[in-house]
Amino acid sequence: MASSRSVDPGQLRAAVLAVSPWLQGGEPAPARPELAAAVRLSLRALAADAPGRTVEVRVPPFAAVQCVEGPRHTRGTPPNVIETDPRTWLELATGQLDWTTAVAAGRVSASGTRADLSHWLPLVRL
Repeated sequence: MASSRSVDPGQLRAAVLAVSPWLQGGEPAPARPELAAAVRLSLRALAADAPGRTVEVRVPPFAAVQCVEGPRHTRGTPPNVIETDPRTWLELATGQLDWTTAVAAGRVSASGTRADLSHWLPLVRL
């Protein structure tokens, strides 16, 4: 589980800018370390912006965070789970894709009554 400590906005922006040509469709996939950094930092930023332990956001294979205030789960699978791939997550985090569209297209799996991140997205604009 990634830490929810605050993220340096400059570091987050630099990590996302490093993968932005790929997100915009102009370049091949970035190197794994660059992609991992952008995903992990953006998930940590989400956890800092929406503190709590009600929703678990998973972006395999890089990271998962718990966020959003509300009833806390302590064992087993949390009642509110969001899972997506790294590209979709970064498109959501940068505002290139909106939450409703991603869920409707099946690019995001969201289960539970609190599994809606639209209030906190985007995290960074390119």
